[in-house]
Amino acid sequence: MMLIPTHHFRDIERKPEYLQPEKCVPPPYPGPVGTMWFIRDGCGIACAIVTWFLVLYAEFVVLFVMLIPSRDYVYSIINGMVFNLLAFLALASHCRAMLTDPGAVPKGNATKEFIESLQLKPGQVVYKCPKCCSIKPDRAHHCSVCKRCIRKMDHHCPWVNNCVGENNQKYFVLFTMYIALISLHALIMVGFHFLHCFEEDWTKCSSFSPPTTVILLILLCFEGLLFLIFTSVMFGTQVHSICTDETGIEQLKKEERRWAKKTKWMNMKAVFGHPFSLGWASPFATPDQGKADPYQYVV
Repeated sequence: MMLIPTHHFRDIERKPEYLQPEKCVPPPYPGPVGTMWFIRDGCGIACAIVTWFLVLYAEFVVLFVMLIPSRDYVYSIINGMVFNLLAFLALASHCRAMLTDPGAVPKGNATKEFIESLQLKPGQVVYKCPKCCSIKPDRAHHCSVCKRCIRKMDHHCPWVNNCVGENNQKYFVLFTMYIALISLHALIMVGFHFLHCFEEDWTKCSSFSPPTTVILLILLCFEGLLFLIFTSVMFGTQVHSICTDETGIEQLKKEERRWAKKTKWMNMKAVFGHPFSLGWASPFATPDQGKADPYQYVV
């Protein structure tokens, strides 16, 4: 347990009987190891589908409108490999961010037996979430969409249909980074393609008719510019949040800092894993975040 001062942003319940454990049903039997995490939210699922559709649309335009019809095979091969690699990493990061448990606290564990097992001493306090009936660790917040308390919750993102929290923040950061990179890459290729088509015959620039080609390129340009700005801002705010070790919710609520201050490099390693390696850029590498106690209950 961690000794910290009382905090005025939470309701403090000092004794087990005040926690009303009799109103909490025992937590459900845990599923098998490796059970996939997935939030059944209609808006989030729709946003996730739109995300994939937009990436695949960019893939279609880049390949079939710009690269395959090009006579410069070296240009087409190099740019095709780079764009496809970045798009693959972006979609893989999206899947990991969406299907990874962000750090959910066991639901309904505020039972009399569990509270007694904590062996609280006189003067010690624990916090109970009245919505999901769980004993809330320090720096955990309740998400109304996930219907769970999430450790180090930054925000709920509908585009990944999940909360961004302690366990999946790395994948969300990689997702925003790779989307920004493919957006920039697509914009550069669109610019070169327009210049090339202005100098050549438009009928030779694409396998589609000139009006169709122009419409497809303009839509891709608009999509790339929009997502380049949006994901770049999100990437910057996430990196800043990691370096300062302060989540978006904590910044919004201006919560008093009650945890040990660490260097920016240590905060980065806490999210992306120890030690620094190419695995930081891979959505397939699960970060080694150490053996920190998931239940840092305040006392």
